Amino acid sequence: MEYFSARRDRLRKLLQKAEVDTLLVTSYPNVTYLTGFTGDDSYLLVTRTGEVLLSDPRYTTQLGEECPGLNLHIRPPGESMLDGCIRLLKQAKVSRLGVEGDSMSVGYYERLAEKAEKVELATTTGLVEHLRMIKDKEEIAEIRQAVAIAEKAFAVVRAALRAEQTEKEIADALENQMRLFGGRGASFTPIVATGDRAALPHYRPGLRHVGEAAFVLIDWGALGRLYMSDLTRTLVTGKIPPKLQRIYEVVLKAQLAAIEAIRPGRRCEEIDRAARNVIEKAGYGKQFGHGLGHGLGLEIHEAPRFAKKSSVKLEPGMVMTVEPGIYLPGFGGVRIEDDVLVTRGGCEVLTSVPKQWEESIVSVN
Repeated sequence: MEYFSARRDRLRKLLQKAEVDTLLVTSYPNVTYLTGFTGDDSYLLVTRTGEVLLSDPRYTTQLGEECPGLNLHIRPPGESMLDGCIRLLKQAKVSRLGVEGDSMSVGYYERLAEKAEKVELATTTGLVEHLRMIKDKEEIAEIRQAVAIAEKAFAVVRAALRAEQTEKEIADALENQMRLFGGRGASFTPIVATGDRAALPHYRPGLRHVGEAAFVLIDWGALGRLYMSDLTRTLVTGKIPPKLQRIYEVVLKAQLAAIEAIRPGRRCEEIDRAARNVIEKAGYGKQFGHGLGHGLGLEIHEAPRFAKKSSVKLEPGMVMTVEPGIYLPGFGGVRIEDDVLVTRGGCEVLTSVPKQWEESIVSVN
């Protein structure tokens, strides 16, 4: 497909700047981004003039369907991945090879350096990930699909909430519904946290019942064909604690302030600061202990990030989460999260699940 070829051409320009003539792509998400291949155990060798995908016979048919026209090296029985790499390096007459320092193990690097005696190795960082920060129209369409799947699933689960349901049952129901609506599954294990458990940002859903607390935090996302979504809502399921309403409104105000600040040219740290200022002025600065958000796409956490000291400037095509939170140990927490696309004129919120305080109140039986 033309857009995979265009991505590889953009990567070739980065190779020149990195002063390598070839890059061995060993990160599976990066291989998928550059080729469309969705399997694993496969590497991509990108040179200044071409590319070849190194794989094995298990994927021959799949490669033909997903990557028509791509140059392939299918390892014969008995040829290891390392031996296949050495063969390709010799055929391409590579003299200086870039390797992905973020995905290649030290052990593999040392074995590669030992066998590729006449090849100079250079460790690179984030070359493909830099390209992945800015989504093209095909990627944005897939993220929209993942958002739609997640929202439909949440609507069904929210409407069916019952006091006797456990956190795990809700998490399982969310994942099941996302599959029923066409997703490959959840983009991560859903977080369903009732009451004081909502003070744990990465809580694993357990056996507590919805009826045991007055509110529940739900963080979920769908894995569509390849791309992911990520949302969070806090629902009021019982008698309203005044403290909950107070921190909810602060978190929502912080999130809206951050979204309002998003536009091309702004630094990520500025967006984080827009939300953090609201929370700090309300007296909860110490209770907001994580960054404001992160990029998402083929992986649930991608570059760039909305965080302190993040000087990356926003560009059209970046898709990021905006998820401020306040967490009070012993009481609970509130987080509100949406997926946002940076546009030429500002931004577009891709998610549409209701989030006003009044809309967060649900009745459970």
